[in-house]
Amino acid sequence: MGPFVARQKKSHQKPIARQALGRSKGVFLSVAVFSGFVNVLALVGSFYMLQVYDRILPSESVPTLVALTGLLIGLYFVYGALDFVRVRLMGRIGVRFDQEVRAPVYQALHTMPLHVQTSSQAMQPLRDLDQVRSFLSSLGPTAFFDLPWVPIYLAVVYLLHPVLGLLATGGAIILLVITALTDFKSAKPTRDAAESGSQRASLGEATRRNAEVIQAMGLAQHLRQRWGAVSDRYLVDQLAASDAVTGFGTVTKVLRLLLQSGVLGMGAYLVILDQVTPGVIIAASIITSRALAPIETSIAHWRGFVAARQSYHRLNDAFARLFGNEDLYMTLPAPQQTLTVEGLSIAPPGVPAPVLRNVSFELKAGDGLGVIGPSATGKSTLVRALVGVWRPTAMGGTVRLDGAGLDQWDSDTLGVHIGYLPQDVELFAGTIADNISRFEANADANAIVAAAKAAGVHDMVVHLRDGYQTEVGESGRQLSAGQRQRVALARALYKDPFLVVLDEPNSNLDAVGEAALAEAIRAVRERGGIAVVVAHRPSALATVDQVLALANGKVAAFGPKDDVLRKFVRPAGKPGPAPAPTPAAQKRSGVGSSMIGGLPGLAIVPETSGDDTQ
Repeated sequence: MGPFVARQKKSHQKPIARQALGRSKGVFLSVAVFSGFVNVLALVGSFYMLQVYDRILPSESVPTLVALTGLLIGLYFVYGALDFVRVRLMGRIGVRFDQEVRAPVYQALHTMPLHVQTSSQAMQPLRDLDQVRSFLSSLGPTAFFDLPWVPIYLAVVYLLHPVLGLLATGGAIILLVITALTDFKSAKPTRDAAESGSQRASLGEATRRNAEVIQAMGLAQHLRQRWGAVSDRYLVDQLAASDAVTGFGTVTKVLRLLLQSGVLGMGAYLVILDQVTPGVIIAASIITSRALAPIETSIAHWRGFVAARQSYHRLNDAFARLFGNEDLYMTLPAPQQTLTVEGLSIAPPGVPAPVLRNVSFELKAGDGLGVIGPSATGKSTLVRALVGVWRPTAMGGTVRLDGAGLDQWDSDTLGVHIGYLPQDVELFAGTIADNISRFEANADANAIVAAAKAAGVHDMVVHLRDGYQTEVGESGRQLSAGQRQRVALARALYKDPFLVVLDEPNSNLDAVGEAALAEAIRAVRERGGIAVVVAHRPSALATVDQVLALANGKVAAFGPKDDVLRKFVRPAGKPGPAPAPTPAAQKRSGVGSSMIGGLPGLAIVPETSGDDTQ
């Protein structure tokens, strides 16, 4: 383990999303207080009508009418102001929730793709955050703050007359049952709609990214059919979710109107029996309507509530999986000595069987390792494990820098010591300087230029119109494939990381670019770093001193470059040692061998062999 092994401790903190809402507890309390005043002031209209019918009309007192009306107007202004403030406060709670949770959500966005298979799953935390924030900022939550006042309103109706109170209470109970049914019936359709919606969005994003391929190869017709099928499913799920809520909402509205009219009719009957005054009819009708309004509003917003609740739980679950057992890291010294791989077994996300099995080797400062093998034998899987992107499977194994496992490092701190050039290069929208500096705030210009020179890209950059301030566009589309690869190489070399891992770094390079790459690898080794290079083209092996050969997900050979190549370099399909390379082969490959083999299918050809996704 080495002397610098961090002690790890399991975190027992509350879920992150719950903590974020908990920090708004004071604001929620303020909304509850404002809601109390709002609901008390909502009784003003009914008491006003009661006084008008029972006192003002019999006494024919105009001054009393004017005074009561003035008081009514003033109280309604206060009612409107308080209601306006509580709605605004809920909007601020939504914004604050977003601010509190957006950092872990962003971390989930770049962490979940390492654990899930589909882009729709990876983008789900962002959609969930938007859903929760939108609901918190809507009128739905205010209805829930009004619900505790329903019994109080019903009690006031009881005070007017018990029969009217019983009638209103019966109606409220029926509406509450409908609310429960709404929750039960809408949960699954809402969840299905969220899932199919994410699949639709994922297909749309894939279409946008691959627009050139779709146009050039005539894929539009076939993909349009798939888009139609996915869209149809989404619309069916949306309709099912909508119907589940709107159906109960319609029943609720009709029932409330019937109940309000029933209270009027029952009140008239009681007036005929001389048990209540005429003013009670109007007051009881208004109060009953107000008592049932929060229930009706809750049902109207129930779909948003169910979606927000599901999103809230998904956020907590996602955060618990990604950060719930987050280690407390000690600050480890910068690695300077070794890279050790011990019994490593790795499987891509969602794949049960490991692609790599029991891989072990060790490199020391100044070493350069070339990784060779046929396509889909695990070369890219290995480099993803070396940089901490994919974690070992349950079968075990570990990757260590100076004796400390990668899981003992905070990812942000570890990234400073690692340079990584993936097989599929994408830059971020921004300037060349931004991308080379890894978007570091207040990046040192000298460090940026040094990395560019180390990658041999400085002269190319300064000849661009805006130099290092050239905007590369989305995914770096303003640059050619070779330029993107060289800028990404400079990003990998920024601030001289100890471990530099390059996955097919010369796939898009010309002769000048390959010469710069060879010099960059040599420079990494000379300054005491470790360079690991995945190679399909033999020229990438020119400046390494060791070679790891993979076959069928296992180590076929590991050792000094000359020893391994002597064993495996030969023309494809012919056993025995390699013959002397022809001038044509030398010209094509840039080194003295055009094929690397020795095991069935183990070969490196001069041409690019295509993506090695595993």
